[in-house]
Order: sequence, then C-alpha cells, then structure tokens
Amino acid sequence: MSVPAPPSPRRIAKAGRPAWAVPVGVLAVTGGAGALAVAAAPAAARGWTAASTAVGWLCLAVCLLVGSAAGRRAHRSAAAERAEADALKAQLGRQGAESAHLANVTLPMLVKQLRDGAPAGEVLANTAPPSDPQLRQIVHTFASAMEESVHYAKAVEAQRDHAQGQLAQATGEFDMLTKVTMPAAIEQLREGASADTVLATLQWPQNPLLRLPAESFIRELAHSERRAAAAQAASAKALSRVQAKSVSMLADLRDMQERHGVEVFGDLLKLDHSTSQLGLMTDRLALLMGGRSSRAWNKPIVMESILRGAVGRISAYQRVRLHCSTTVAVAGFAAESVMHLLAELMDNAANFSPPIDEVHVYVEERSAGIVVTIEDSGLRMADAAMRRAEESVSGKITDLASLQGTRLGLAVVGRLAAKYGMSVNFRPSSRGGTGVVVLLPPQLLAQQRDPAPQQPAVRRDTAPPTPPLPTAPAATAEA
Repeated sequence: MSVPAPPSPRRIAKAGRPAWAVPVGVLAVTGGAGALAVAAAPAAARGWTAASTAVGWLCLAVCLLVGSAAGRRAHRSAAAERAEADALKAQLGRQGAESAHLANVTLPMLVKQLRDGAPAGEVLANTAPPSDPQLRQIVHTFASAMEESVHYAKAVEAQRDHAQGQLAQATGEFDMLTKVTMPAAIEQLREGASADTVLATLQWPQNPLLRLPAESFIRELAHSERRAAAAQAASAKALSRVQAKSVSMLADLRDMQERHGVEVFGDLLKLDHSTSQLGLMTDRLALLMGGRSSRAWNKPIVMESILRGAVGRISAYQRVRLHCSTTVAVAGFAAESVMHLLAELMDNAANFSPPIDEVHVYVEERSAGIVVTIEDSGLRMADAAMRRAEESVSGKITDLASLQGTRLGLAVVGRLAAKYGMSVNFRPSSRGGTGVVVLLPPQLLAQQRDPAPQQPAVRRDTAPPTPPLPTAPAATAEA
C-alpha cells in the first residue's frame, strides 16, 4: 500500500561570507587606528598611549571574539530549531497523509474483507501498515472489533433466521391443526373412535406448545363423547321401554274397546288418543337419541290409513281435513316413519295456526312419487324462520345441543326424511299461512297398485287408529 510522500521543506540559503570575517576586519581597522594614534602622540606620552591603545585593542578583540562565539552559538541554535520545526512539519504532513489514506482506503477495505469472511490476521497481513505506531494500533484494534462485530452479526442473523423458520413452521402446523387435523379428529371421535386411535392415526404438530394442548383437548373431547354416547344409549334404552309400554297400553285399550259396551267406549277412545300422543312423543325422543320407532309393519298400508294414523297422534285432530283419493300403499318398512313424519308436520301446522282454523292435507300421485301438501291458515313464516325450518328438515342438524327447548319435531322430520330419501320443503300457503310439501319417492311405495287391506296384520298392533269422535283432552305437543 503506497502512502503519498509529504512535501519537502525549503532549504535556507547560507550567507556567502563566513561569520568570522567581520570581527577580524574590525580588529584590523582598530589595530591600524591604534598604531596611527601611537605614532601621532608626543614622544613623552607615546609609551602611555601605546599601552592604552594595546589594552583597548585587546579588550575590543576579546569582546569581538566573545560576541562572535555567542553569535555563532545563537546561529547554530536557531538553525537546529528551524531543522526541528521542519522535521515536525514533515512528520505532521506524513501523519496527515497516512490518516487520510487510512480513513479513505485502508479501513473501508478492511471492512469489506472482514464482512466477506476473511479473518482479521490475514487481512492485516495483506495490508501495508502505517508508519505511525499509534495508527497501527488503531488499525489492529479496529480490525479486531470489526471481526467480532461481524461474527456477532452473523450469529444474530442465524438466530433470526432460525426463529423465523420456527415461526413459519409453527404457523403452518397451527393452520394444519385447525383446518384439517382437529375437524378430522372430532369427526372420528363422533364416529366412535377412541382418543388413542385418533392420536395415532392423524398427523399432529411437532411443536410441543401446540401438540400438548391439542392432545389434552382430544382426550377431554373423547371423554365427553363417551359420556354423551353413554347417556344417549341409556336414554334410548329407557325410551324403548316406554315405547314398549305405550304400544302394550294401546293394544290393551283396543282390546277393551271390543269387549266393553258403549258406556265406556268414549272414555276408552280418550285414553287411546292420549296414549297415541304419548307414543308420538316417546318415538320423537327415541329417534333423536339414535333409537327407532316403537312399531313396525310387515305389510303395505294404504295412504289414507297412513294419514288417518298420523292425525290420530296429534291433539288437534278435529281441525285436520284430509283430501286423499289415491289408493297407493306405502311399503311396510317405511309406513311407520312416513306416518310419524306426517304427524309431526300436521302437529306443527295445527299448533301455529288459530284454534278455529283448519289444517288441510292434500295427496297427489305424480310420476316422481306421492306428493303430500299440508297447509295452515296461520301467520306466514318470516324469511329467517323459513330458512331455519328448511335447515331443520334437511337432516343436517345432528347435535342435540343446537335444538331449542321442546321444539324437536322438525329435527325428527329431518332425520326421517334423510333416512328414507323423502323431500320436505316449505312455501307460503294459498290460505295465508305456511305450506309444507312432502315428496315420497317411488322406492317407499308398494310394488302393487291394488288397494291394500284397511286393517293389515301387525305384530300385536292393529292398523293405525281412526280419530275418535269425542273431543280429546287438551294437550300440547310442540314440534
């Protein structure tokens, strides 16, 4: 590394005449003057004059010699001082040039090489050091500090990259956990899988801050699902016993109606109708708990008997008007479910219409199946209420906690419709209220189109009861 040379000081020109020439000339002149003075003096005073002149000349010579020596010494001191000042100026110039070169060239080059990864010792070895020891010390200290700063910056950058990588991984795992893993785990738990099975089959986050809470949540959810399933199974078993008891009571009542006279026939019909309503409510709860209907039919049942059986299970049976001219029969495996579905819809229409208005039920035979329309004259449903009703009968609501109080009928309709492929839709009624259109697909209808017997054989039961003539006791069965 080249350093610019400092400017050389100017040389001071020396006098051409030597310093001792002036004193010698003065002594010669004074000596000559003294000699003339002695020669011109009288003879009597010539001795004294010569002595005085010699003494004076000697004194003058001594003074001149002493002054000349002092002058020479002063001149040499001044010359030494001038030389020292010139040397200091040269040194300052050289240091200024080295400092400028150090600041503008050396240090930036050191920074670049150190940032590129070169060690400080190698960089200093390849760099021409300044002549000033203090500047050399500054360069060495700067290189060491810069190397340490570069290493620290690289370590911090590596830690930052690692933290960013961990954050990105945690974010990806969290998105995977919330969007894929947890929904799949909840679905498997609701299907009956154990917590250990779910934890073993699904991919869980590697980050313990996410994995441990997720595992705890899955185990707690599995425990809750087991408790809910056990409670639901116990409820279904209890309801099955109530259903069996209700069916037995209906059979006993109908047997009593055949054996007793007219004086107790009306009371037996009231009991029969109340027991039918109780059977509807127990079947409703059993279906929501995952059970099944209390009765099963082994032969097709004509559509009119299906309708009359559905009407006989609601409290407002006297306000229902049936309009059925078809002779189509419903297959035995689906007859009880169709009857229950229509009873829930009729009960809902009767409960949400004025007590003096009638509910009309129409049956039409189409190529797509049997269309049953139930119309009431109540207040027309608002758009939001109709959307909720459509959602309820779609069969998508499976969580019992989402059901509102005792309004369970439409949820039962949705489960039955989804199980047997029936279509249930709401629309405004021409009578001012709300209409419900039910489509029974062809696979639910009996193969033969001949009239089926009005009183088919059943397991201990008879055909669905005909609505009794006396007024039934008031009861509430909200759908």
